[in-house]
Amino acid sequence: MAIRFALLYIILIVVVNYGFTVVPLVPLPDGTMWPPMSLAVGFIFVVRDFAQREIGHKVLLAMLIGATLSYFMASPFVAVASVAAFLVSELADWVVYTVTNKPLSQRIFYSSLIGTPIDSAVFLYLIGHFSIAGVIAMTLSKLVGAFIVWWMIRRREAQGEFAV
Repeated sequence: MAIRFALLYIILIVVVNYGFTVVPLVPLPDGTMWPPMSLAVGFIFVVRDFAQREIGHKVLLAMLIGATLSYFMASPFVAVASVAAFLVSELADWVVYTVTNKPLSQRIFYSSLIGTPIDSAVFLYLIGHFSIAGVIAMTLSKLVGAFIVWWMIRRREAQGEFAV
């Protein structure tokens, strides 16, 4: 059984959550604090989709392993906020990915469109920096990664190189 995407998913969860503890927030012009690590989160949503293709619904176990490891690798304050946001948003992502019978590229795109704003809102609320501008900035940052992968997969699907 191939589990390379599941392992990558777990590793990325831990790396990004650790990054949230060491990479400082950047102030936006309106005073909103933006975490640069949010750029990497969009890729995690996509890797989760590939991990689900690989191990099915056991991807939820991989998510819990990554979340648990993150708690011990990051500061408790950021870890709790990150893990809570990640669990809520990844469950939403999982539901959208699971129930949508569209081609892979569309499932990746739709699940990221739903999951990333939830992740942003919950995380910013729990760390005490919630603002609409912050949620928008984080969501757009996360969607950059998801959009890049969506575009690449869509091209491969159009060429018949990628199975749905």
